[in-house]
Amino acid sequence: MSADIEIRPVTADDHAAWLQLWQGYQRFYNTEINEETSAVTWQRFLDPAEPMHAALAWQDGQAVGMVHWIFHRSTWTVGDYCYLQDLFVAKGLRGGGVGRKLIEYVYAQASAQGASRVHWLTHETNATAMLLYERIAQRSGFVQYRKLL
Repeated sequence: MSADIEIRPVTADDHAAWLQLWQGYQRFYNTEINEETSAVTWQRFLDPAEPMHAALAWQDGQAVGMVHWIFHRSTWTVGDYCYLQDLFVAKGLRGGGVGRKLIEYVYAQASAQGASRVHWLTHETNATAMLLYERIAQRSGFVQYRKLL
């Protein structure tokens, strides 16, 4: 099914399509990101000076998936790391290869930029996604800690 999926970077004209998927992503994780943060995030994706990037998966003229990634420095390698921050596929298309295509797109972008690693997090309850992740990446064994400021 994923053979007719096209992955491409977002453009200013894609805002409505992106926003629909972004809101679906938030519902999936039972969270709500305020409009100001979402607006700033969108503008960062469009600014070539920013390390933040976004792409959409398209099928038959409809956006059916999204991915966001951020390049950042590392003390462990000379090349930057690429943090795949958000990945979302529309509900009816999950398990059909769209997520894999989005991740592989990020892998290609990171490689082209000379990054040393792509890494991401997922919630421990996201078992469906983890089936894919186990096939295309390695678990680091690290546990995340955080403090909101």
